[in-house]
Amino acid sequence: MEIDPSNFSGSVYHLVTSTVIPRPIGWASTVDKSGARNLAPFSFFNAVSGDPPILMISVGQRDGRAKDTLGNIIETREFVLNIVSEAVAQQMNLTSGNYVPDVDEFALSGLTPLPSVKVKAPRVAEASVSMECVLIQTVPLPRSQYTVILGEVVYFHIDDAILDERGRVDPVKLAPVARLGGSSWYTALGRIFEMKRP
Repeated sequence: MEIDPSNFSGSVYHLVTSTVIPRPIGWASTVDKSGARNLAPFSFFNAVSGDPPILMISVGQRDGRAKDTLGNIIETREFVLNIVSEAVAQQMNLTSGNYVPDVDEFALSGLTPLPSVKVKAPRVAEASVSMECVLIQTVPLPRSQYTVILGEVVYFHIDDAILDERGRVDPVKLAPVARLGGSSWYTALGRIFEMKRP
C-alpha cells in the first residue's frame, strides 16, 4: 500500500498513531492563574534535549478550543510532566476525559497532588518520576489543531525504589505505560534487549 496523505480517504491521524508506536505518555499537571488544578495525559510526548533537559508535548484542541493544559501553560509558563506507570494506569485513564475547566482531575481520579519545588503546578505523588518544567516556547503547527510545547526541566523527582545500582532509572522498575493506535490500546514493557553501539 502507498498513501499520499493529501488525498487519503481514511484517517491520517489513525494512520500516524497506529504506526508511530509505542508512544510514551506525558502526564501534564498544571494550574491556572487562580490556582485551579488540571491533570491530563498526552501521547505526543518525548525528550528533545539531554543537557539542558528539554521535553515536548503536543496538545490538540477539544471541541474547537484549546485544551486547559495549553491555556494554563501559556498563562503561568510552568508545568509538571509525570511518568505513567502500570500502577497508576487506571487513574491516568480517568484524567483523559473531556471535562469542563473547573473539574479537578486529581480529586476525580483519587490521586494526590504534592507541592513542587520550583513551579506552582503540583506533581502526582503516585508517579515514580515527576519533572518540573518551565516553558521555553509554544509552536502552533501549520494546518493543524496541535501546538507543540517545549519545556526545560528545572527539577526532577525520582522514587529511589526505581533506581538501579548506578543511580539510573531501571525501566523494569519504572514499568512505564505507552500508547498504541486506536482509542483504547496501551502497552507495558515487553521483551527488553541490549545492542552495544559499534
